[in-house]
Amino acid sequence: MSLSAIDWAQPWLAPYRARGEAVAQAVQQASSVAAALSALRPENAPAFVPQDALPTGQAYEAHIFETRTVPTRDNLHDFFNGLVWLAFPHTKRRLNQLQAGEIARRGVATVRGPLRDALTLFDENGALLDAPPVLWQALVERDWQRLFVTERARWQEARLWLFGHALLEKLVTPRKPITAHVLRTPAGASAALDDAALAGTLDPAWLRTKPFAALPVLGVPGWCAENASPAFYADAQVFRPRA
Repeated sequence: MSLSAIDWAQPWLAPYRARGEAVAQAVQQASSVAAALSALRPENAPAFVPQDALPTGQAYEAHIFETRTVPTRDNLHDFFNGLVWLAFPHTKRRLNQLQAGEIARRGVATVRGPLRDALTLFDENGALLDAPPVLWQALVERDWQRLFVTERARWQEARLWLFGHALLEKLVTPRKPITAHVLRTPAGASAALDDAALAGTLDPAWLRTKPFAALPVLGVPGWCAENASPAFYADAQVFRPRA
């Protein structure tokens, strides 16, 4: 696990930096990831336990729902998962509740089904965007020129929060093609995101439609020095036109 490779000054890590640096320091001083996360958890977050607390054959999401504990490995993936639990406990619990409900109804199958698929996609790779309508419309239409060049100044009115722990893990080594699955949030532009309000928006019928917009996150102004040049967005292998 390369916690030392994390650059906490990156803008996408701002919501996680304070706890993340503290957890990383504890782990580097010989604590497990589970113990370090549990030491900082707020009252409404679950406890973190070693991975071997998950009984053989039991579904991970069902175990979390039944025990209010999160089996956690000593790796970057679970490190970031824990940080998202600490930052957004209501939203993570809502995702877990919906996952566990689907597992109870349908069992664990090789094909998750549309709801579990959407929940997993958001949990692993999701992000939330609060932005002026012109930016959201350009994103949906994959009009990258308008989104990032013509209307670039409007990003000062926007906020993007990364939620997916696999997405955060990938960005430890930033690469241009890394893409988030984005939901629009009505939170209002501010430095914080209302966790309880977000959890309340996660309606199963809506999620089944997979209402995500694809966003190459290093295209966000200020998130990559190279994107100051309009030529950065000319790469059609990353900034793909709408089909």
